[in-house]
Amino acid sequence: MSNEGFRIETDSMGEMEVPVSAYYGAQTARAIENFPISGIRFPRQFIRAMGMIKLSAAQANMELGLLKQKIGRAISKVAKEVMEGKLDDHFVLDIFQTGSGTSTNMNTNEVMANRANEILGRKIGDKKPVHPNDHVNMGQSSNDVIPSAIHVSALEAIEKALLPALKKLHKALDKKAKEFDKIVKIGRTHLQDATPIRLGQEFSGYASQVEHGIRRIENIKNHLSELAIGGTAVGTGINTHPEFGKLVAKNLTKMTGVNFKEAENHFEAQGAKDAVVEASGALKTVAVSLMKIANDIRWLGSGPRCGIGEIIIPPVQPGSSIMPGKVNPVIAESVTQVAAQVIGNDAAITIGGQSGNFDLNVMMPVMAHNLLQSIMLLSNVSNVFMDKCIVGIKADRKRCEDMIEQSLAMCTVLAPIIGYDAAAKLAKEAYETGKTIRQVALEKKVLPEDELNKVLDPWSMTEPGVTSWSAGG
Repeated sequence: MSNEGFRIETDSMGEMEVPVSAYYGAQTARAIENFPISGIRFPRQFIRAMGMIKLSAAQANMELGLLKQKIGRAISKVAKEVMEGKLDDHFVLDIFQTGSGTSTNMNTNEVMANRANEILGRKIGDKKPVHPNDHVNMGQSSNDVIPSAIHVSALEAIEKALLPALKKLHKALDKKAKEFDKIVKIGRTHLQDATPIRLGQEFSGYASQVEHGIRRIENIKNHLSELAIGGTAVGTGINTHPEFGKLVAKNLTKMTGVNFKEAENHFEAQGAKDAVVEASGALKTVAVSLMKIANDIRWLGSGPRCGIGEIIIPPVQPGSSIMPGKVNPVIAESVTQVAAQVIGNDAAITIGGQSGNFDLNVMMPVMAHNLLQSIMLLSNVSNVFMDKCIVGIKADRKRCEDMIEQSLAMCTVLAPIIGYDAAAKLAKEAYETGKTIRQVALEKKVLPEDELNKVLDPWSMTEPGVTSWSAGG
């Protein structure tokens, strides 16, 4: 006898109470009780991927003559509802659960079976005519479904969200590099003045970092495209048709427009999660690049009067609850926080990748969550960084030029002419007297004024070359 508002469903361990309105069944209800850990559920991309895999599997099994058309069509209809997010409220499990993700695979199987039975005019919970294991999970195991869903969801998100966002960011940085190419400023190493550099050259470095990141992401696509599906429990393919994995991959390719293929080696695909670790490593590298770029922009725009102030960052919101008129580099700060999170996610994924014990990795749910979160965060913050910061950056040309003349590093170009030690003495005297290198060099008559001005031309210091003068003039 069930309590009001609940129905009784069964699994191999016995009876469980399930809310009347829920499409999930006994195994899901049991997992709800077992894992009240974080309240964090699998993201939409992952649930969508589960729907796509179940749809592709049903299509493959019908094509192979293993699944009755009536049942297969009902499963297919429900799978599309899962893909579209119509049943998301029934995917209720915490990501901190069984390391294989079996609970979430069974959550999917139960929801789809009950909904399919409802479509066919039958009672929810009876497991007839559609059974969660026998039909929805036909030819599958959690051990090949969950890793496949990780790859499918990650690769689709990379193709449709991350790469487009990074390409837009690269384009915006490259445009700024060209726009700022005529602006000469002081370079900085060790946070100290160094020889001149063009602002456009600095921005070209940022653009190149993002471009390299795009290439790194492109390089991981081949391994993520391999799917464990077809390996079932331990990679041997027990209880599935030899063509099943290939057909599912083919169906997923047609469905998503992203190329998928059956794993070259199912034992690698299920015993290890190296492709996920590799993908996370590439994402971490992109995060590190964005951290460097965002921090440089924060420093270059510091001020507006008492900092470096070589660039002007577009204001997007008031910066202080106590200091009127203060504006902060909030967009760049959001980028740095995302980068920190992605780096942390990579650490968890790295540890997860080490937990491939014999024939199955047992940290897949948390790896899936962290990988998809990293992709989502990097995609979103790249778009925001481009749109609300990079495209609106302006250069303060006068500030850049004024600081070059004050720099002691201007003596560097004199070293080949008068020698390192003599140039160092010039720099020391300039520092102690508050004069510029040019002023001290003129007083010391190091070179005739016209020649000195030519040597100390900041633009000439921003390109390769050696000084043509000798110590004898």
